[in-house]
Parts: sequence; C-alpha cells; structure tokens
Amino acid sequence: MPDILEGYRKQKEYLICVDSDGCAMDTMDSKHITCFGPCLIPVWGLSQWEQKIRRRWDEINLYTMTRGINRFKGLAMILAEIDRTYKAVPDVDAFVRWTGEAPELSNQAVKAQWERTGKEIFRQALEWSEEVNRKIGAMPEEAKCAFDGVREALKAAHETADVAVVSSANKKAVEEEWQRQGLMEYVDVVLSQDSGSKSACINALLKKGYCPDHVLMVGDAPGDCEAAADNGVYYYPILVKHEEMSWRRFPAEALKRLVMGEYGGAWQEQMVRTFRDNLS
Repeated sequence: MPDILEGYRKQKEYLICVDSDGCAMDTMDSKHITCFGPCLIPVWGLSQWEQKIRRRWDEINLYTMTRGINRFKGLAMILAEIDRTYKAVPDVDAFVRWTGEAPELSNQAVKAQWERTGKEIFRQALEWSEEVNRKIGAMPEEAKCAFDGVREALKAAHETADVAVVSSANKKAVEEEWQRQGLMEYVDVVLSQDSGSKSACINALLKKGYCPDHVLMVGDAPGDCEAAADNGVYYYPILVKHEEMSWRRFPAEALKRLVMGEYGGAWQEQMVRTFRDNLS
C-alpha cells in the first residue's frame, strides 16, 4: 500500500467505502463506450473486427458479472478472446498471467513490467491505458456527473462515518471528477488503482482500527461485493439502471441499519441477492 494511508487517521467509529465510476459517478458507460473500447482498435490493429470487439468489451465491463473489473484484467480477457477468435496476440498468456498475479495493476506497474521483460504487449497495454486516460480527460464536463442522490447520501454518511473512495480508476480522474461535483468535502481519503486492489485497500483501512461490522462498502460491481466479503465487511449495492433509487434509500436504510447494528444477517443477504439478480 502506497504512502497515501500513512498520514490517514481514523476519526469516527464507522467507515463508508464508496466506488466511483458507475457507483457515485454516472461515468462508467460513457467511458467504456467512447474511450476504453475504441482505444483498443488502433493499438492492436483490430479495425477489421472493430464493432464486434467493442461490443464484446462493453459486455465484459458493463453488462455482466465482470462489470467494474480492473482495466488491465478486462484488457487481458478481451486480448485472450481476440487471440482465440480473430488474430494472434503475441505474449497474451504472459499478460494474462501477470494480471492474475501482480499486487498492483496500474500504468506504473505495467510500465515496470515492460521494462523488466521487454515484451511488446506490456508496452501496448501502457500505450492503450495512457490514451484512455487522455480521452477521458478530454470528455466534456457534463459527461462526468454524479448520480442524483449521491451528494445528500455522502453528506449524511460523513456526519457519522469516515468516508473513503475505493476505486480501481485513475486517481487523478477520480479526484478531479469528485472535486468538480462538490463531493470531496465529504471524503477523508481517496484510494485508486495505484493503491492496490479494492480488497487490499479495505484491508489497509481496517488496520486503522475499524471493527469490520462498522464498515460498509458501497459499490455497483461484483468486484466491490467480493472486496467487502474478503474483508468481512458489509456491502450495499448501487443497482445498475436504478442508481438514483439506490442512493435515495441509502441514508434511511443502509446507513441507519449500520449504525444501529442491524445490517448483518437477513438484510445483508437480501442486499447481495438483489444485487446479483439485477446483473443476471
């Protein structure tokens, strides 16, 4: 875990962890459809199959149980499929293996792996990721808005809990988007792709002294739910296509139950079941 947590101090008894893209911010669809998928095509010379590959990228990253996967894991999945179906992708097995083993999946990490191995696929992955970041940075501000209800929910949460952004997105983009939407005043720390996996981030936060049953992860993707389960903390889903409703219900239902010690058991099971059914 980078130095970002060294200066962090627990201030309240409760902790709310919140994902960014597709959870607090209504940016996930637009980023994948207009940035992530299209940037694949020139880097790997895929124009012959562009529409099929872009459609498959969106399926992997938006509409199935791999929604919200780290960008490099999503890249490994699509490149493996391209290698099997359309054209050879040299060293794809090495890239897939790296994404499954590396403790950190970020531009810095992929650059270090390229320099260490000299394998072209890592240079290409870095080129793709940097171009994605550039295109995201060039998106109009009106395309980077928070879902309705987020500000009110975070304000309520911050009155009784510390709030941490736990995202697999680029940190600079996350901070800029949250600042622009006026959300950073309710945030105590931002952890992103260069901080390690979401599970590792929650684990590091727990070491600051929080009881697991005082911690709630708010997310929209299976990886968020898994990160919560890995650490024995609670999970509250922001349901795809029902994001505003999910956020409006958060203060009076999820936050209240957490503070009253009534979040576990049947309620938590219901939340997870509803989440999975919504993505199925």
